[in-house]
Amino acid sequence: MTPEPISMATLLKALRWRYATKAFDPQRKIPPDTWAALEDALVLSASSFGLQPYRFFVVVDPAVRQQLLPHAWGQRQVVDASHLVVFAARTSVTEAEIDTFIRRLAQTRQVSVESLAAYRSMMTDGLLAPTFQPLARHWTARQAYLALGNLLTCAALLGVDACPMEGFDPAGFDRVLGLEAQGLTAVVCCALGYRRPDDKYAALPKFRFTKSELIKTI
Repeated sequence: MTPEPISMATLLKALRWRYATKAFDPQRKIPPDTWAALEDALVLSASSFGLQPYRFFVVVDPAVRQQLLPHAWGQRQVVDASHLVVFAARTSVTEAEIDTFIRRLAQTRQVSVESLAAYRSMMTDGLLAPTFQPLARHWTARQAYLALGNLLTCAALLGVDACPMEGFDPAGFDRVLGLEAQGLTAVVCCALGYRRPDDKYAALPKFRFTKSELIKTI
């Protein structure tokens, strides 16, 4: 069933309202139902083949956040925001991972695994090719960024502030969260919560190049 669309005005208002929040109010927490919706948004994000070669680590333990802080060069968003999501991408793509995906897909769609053989072959031919393996980390990271973009938009629509962050040492995050042993590596993170009233960046005019500069219709 096609969902009832939100108004264009509502969408654009939310996108114009959002910014990369630098100062979060540590006393304000995202309500559980709102956070549950944002987790659903992460799960429902698009990925190539639908493979989802990533995991999302929601860091709410203050002690763990303090361990992450020096690896993020002291950026206070890591500890002050209501929630911190670390996007961890697979360091490789394996045949076992593809087979697990195909099996779960067959269960969900109530079809046989055999009926998905052509789709599996398309995946293995591309993702397991020797020429692709050196690029696998970059590809899985790009899939995680799709989820990040979705999270930022959905957070804005729900009135939740967010700050996407690449300014951290992935190796440090990997050690703190034990990611290497899971075949994962941190590629980006996002702090979410509510801005402090004195965050000077909230009042700055939003600058974007014009549509005619950024969009070319061919």
